[in-house]
Amino acid sequence: MRAFGSARSVLLALALSVTACAGEPSAESGDEAARPPGDAAQPAATPSAEDAPPANPLLNPAHEAMNQTAPDVFQALFETSKGDFTVEVVREWAPNGADRFYNLVRNGFYDGVRFFRVLDGFVAQFGISGDPAVSTVWRERAMADDAVAGTNARGTVTYAMAGPNTRTTQVFINYRDNSQLDDMGFAPFGRVVSGMEVVDALHAAYGEGAPRGSGPNQARIQAEGNAYLESEFPDLDFVQRATIVEGDKGN
Repeated sequence: MRAFGSARSVLLALALSVTACAGEPSAESGDEAARPPGDAAQPAATPSAEDAPPANPLLNPAHEAMNQTAPDVFQALFETSKGDFTVEVVREWAPNGADRFYNLVRNGFYDGVRFFRVLDGFVAQFGISGDPAVSTVWRERAMADDAVAGTNARGTVTYAMAGPNTRTTQVFINYRDNSQLDDMGFAPFGRVVSGMEVVDALHAAYGEGAPRGSGPNQARIQAEGNAYLESEFPDLDFVQRATIVEGDKGN
C-alpha cells in the first residue's frame, strides 16, 4: 500500500489530475463551472439545420435524456476487462452527482473508458471519454457541488474535481479510508457493493499520470481519446459496458 503525505498533498494530487484535462477551471475562471446547471446554448424557436443541437445525447448535455432525475437508490453494473463490479448509488448522499452519474451510465458514456489513474492504496480513477468529441463537450459541463453527507471510506465512489463546482464526469473509487478528503469537499455518491476484488485488481503499474508521474497525460486523453491510450498504455483496464440494473424508472 502506498503511503500519502498530508491532506494538502492529497488534494493537490487530485486537483492536478483533474485540471490537467479540464483546462484548469476555477471558481474565478468565469467558464462553465460558474454557470447554473443546464445553462447551455439553446436553439432559436425555428433553428436552421446547422444551428440545431446534436441528436446524440452524449454530444448534447442539454438533451432531455441527459437530465433525468435518478431514483432514490439504484445500481449500475460495470462490465470490465478485469471482471464485473456493481456500484450502488444513494441519491440522498449527493443528488447532483447521483443524477449526473445515472444519466451518463444510461446513455453509454462510460462504455469503453479506461481506468487511467490507478494508484495502489489510494484510488482508481476513470471517466474521460474515449471519444475526443464527447470529451470536449463534457469538460465544459461542470455541475454544482453537493454537500458532503458521507465519508470517503474504502469502496465509495466520488467525483474528482479541481476546486469548487468543477465536477464533470470523472469519478474515483476509494481503495482505502480516505476520510481526509471529506473536509475538502469530495462528496461520495455511491459505493461498490459487489466485485471490489475486481477493482483491487485493476492494472496499476503505470502509476501517477504525467506530468507528476509516467502514467497517461490527461490532456492527451482529452485530445486524442482511446487511440492515445491504446498506443502508449495498452495494458490499462477498461469498462466494456456500464448499465443500470436496478432502480431504472424506464425514462
